[in-house]
Amino acid sequence: MRIYLAGPMRGIKDFNFPAFHAAAKHLRTDGHVVFNPAERDEKEFGAEVLRTAEGSEAEVALKLGFTDKLGLARACFLADTMWICLHAEAIALMPGWAGSRGARAERALGEAIGLEIIEL
Repeated sequence: MRIYLAGPMRGIKDFNFPAFHAAAKHLRTDGHVVFNPAERDEKEFGAEVLRTAEGSEAEVALKLGFTDKLGLARACFLADTMWICLHAEAIALMPGWAGSRGARAERALGEAIGLEIIEL
């Protein structure tokens, strides 16, 4: 199954990437194809920039040269929701997802287009 991994990032040390990587590894071990937004962010923006930000989206946006305060969020959400719309068969929700605006939106999108919703 092609699964999009959704969970909290903002305000969490290292943007919660260690938990995203562990969840993706577990799902892949079970044979699933996983879109891990943490991996996409590391590939596009650089793991070192993201690791030094202590979960501050504003700090990362400045380091990356975004002048619009919503620029980084828009860029990430566009890539993530595009993958959901084009490829996902399910959304896997990580612990704490309900406290994340982004994960709630990703879940709502998955529900709207008829994807399976899995709580990890």
